[in-house]
Amino acid sequence: MADFSTVSDLHKGIAVSPGVAVGTAYCILEIFVNPEKTKLEPHEITQELARYETARDQTSSDLSALQSKVESQVGKDEAAIFAAHRTILRDPAFTNKIRHWIVDERMTAQGALHRLLDEYTLLFSRMGDPYLQERLNDIRDVIIRLSAYLTDVLNDPDGGDGCLKGPLIVVADELLPSQAVALGDADVHGIVTERGSQTSHAAIIARSRGIPAVSGVPGIAARVKTGDTIVVNGREGIVVINPEAEELSAYRKLEREFFDLKDQLAANRDLPACTACGQDIELMANINNVQDAAAASAMGAGGVGLYRTEYLYLTHENVPDEAEQIGIYRQVINASPNRTVTIRTLDIGGDKTVAYLGHNHNEANPFMGWRSVRLSFEHPEFFMSQIRAILQSGVGIEGSEVRMMFPMITTVEELRKIRSFVRRAQRRLIEEKKPFADVKVGMMLEVPAAAVVIRSMLDLVDFVSIGSNDLVQYLMAADRDNPKVSNLCQPLAPAVVHTLNDVIRACNMARVPVTLCGEMAGQPRAFILLLGMGLRSFSMSPAFVPTIKQLASQITIERAESLLARALQMKTTNQVKRFLRMELEEISPDIAKLDTDG
Repeated sequence: MADFSTVSDLHKGIAVSPGVAVGTAYCILEIFVNPEKTKLEPHEITQELARYETARDQTSSDLSALQSKVESQVGKDEAAIFAAHRTILRDPAFTNKIRHWIVDERMTAQGALHRLLDEYTLLFSRMGDPYLQERLNDIRDVIIRLSAYLTDVLNDPDGGDGCLKGPLIVVADELLPSQAVALGDADVHGIVTERGSQTSHAAIIARSRGIPAVSGVPGIAARVKTGDTIVVNGREGIVVINPEAEELSAYRKLEREFFDLKDQLAANRDLPACTACGQDIELMANINNVQDAAAASAMGAGGVGLYRTEYLYLTHENVPDEAEQIGIYRQVINASPNRTVTIRTLDIGGDKTVAYLGHNHNEANPFMGWRSVRLSFEHPEFFMSQIRAILQSGVGIEGSEVRMMFPMITTVEELRKIRSFVRRAQRRLIEEKKPFADVKVGMMLEVPAAAVVIRSMLDLVDFVSIGSNDLVQYLMAADRDNPKVSNLCQPLAPAVVHTLNDVIRACNMARVPVTLCGEMAGQPRAFILLLGMGLRSFSMSPAFVPTIKQLASQITIERAESLLARALQMKTTNQVKRFLRMELEEISPDIAKLDTDG
């Protein structure tokens, strides 16, 4: 490892996606600056209104083109964000205010946009609602895009004759949702942002694409100019601007090692998933759509441990009917031949909403409110339709096993109610002479209350899947998307480690299959502990499957159990993290390079 302490223009941030990248800076400008002129002369009003209307039309056309491009290249679900932004743009409440301020108060269009964003920011900040914070991000995204046309400054690393060529390092104050998705097939090798965290949109996009990234770098947007040479070290959270020739040579060597390691891991994707002592394990993928399922198979995943069906609902204006659901589920199953496919029923609420189900966010705390199965129980017609569709989806597809999973289970009573729904669905299908498969029924364990009483639930399910992302934030009473407390959302916190150990051991003792799906499953240090707890089934982002497959082949069950025993004696998160970092560097120096410093 190069000595990073001696370079002249080094900046430290949060390591959010591992790897080393060297490239040319592409700065996404902070377009939305305070306008110098905010008041119009009377004779300027008509022209300014026309400027706004032109910018609105251009923005709508831009969003439509991006939606089509992303839908064809990536998938319909990822393109949905642009449809949502076009809806905001067409919202009369949005447009009428801008027009009113231009015409009646003689404000410039740019000044009106500033005022509108200030109003929304003040309104939503008072509500303390995580969903509304996401909606505010979408509104800000649309306003900035409008502002870009008003000021003739566009940020598009993937288009235009003047765009830079070669490996790019995207640098921004923050990467807005549409910007992250629209990176498309631009030659982006790294991402650096001034704002953001491990759970920001930019971080998630970077990890899913295997792009080194660092977030939370103070002042970086002002320090970097487009065309600068930038080094991103996504393992240690380091960014270097215009390094000297000798330093640059050292970084390029690290970059080559990173790419060589990725190629090496990719070559292992078809090897069996087993430990150094010969214990078979199951490495499955978390997916949102058919494209993800195909990508998971290509990365060597042994099945689908979590198919999030809410994205099917989020991209429809009405409830998808039973036949349409069956067709889409069968596409996913066929894209995962001879594999297990676990289909999770609708999980909306918190950060996702479906207006046509009457779901709104007038709740003080929607993440702990009317969501997931709680909402499904209130809509028995669509709930029954989805259960029937899942039961029928696997009929006639040889070699594949379909499983049905229910999110955010809290009580035994909920499981009994679910079993009743499934039995009624099966009876009706028999009466209608419609064939259906023998589908196993499982629960997602995300709520601490369920972890405490897990033993009383196990006779009501065929399998358990631990949703570590939500479980961690509920256990730690900290919103992972709130930068003020997100540092508490640590999967290696002693409270989390002990809880997971208890749940996994309870499932194994009862001989109920247990899987963990969530970011933890793809994190090397966490994987070691989970293996020691007795977990043998993991579900993760497809991009992480080759890495974890390699690590598994380098560690024995005995060693994992020994490391777990020592970690269980530790009292602080930092103790656990430092201990496992040292052990990982000994077990697999290469994989340690892909583990972020956190």
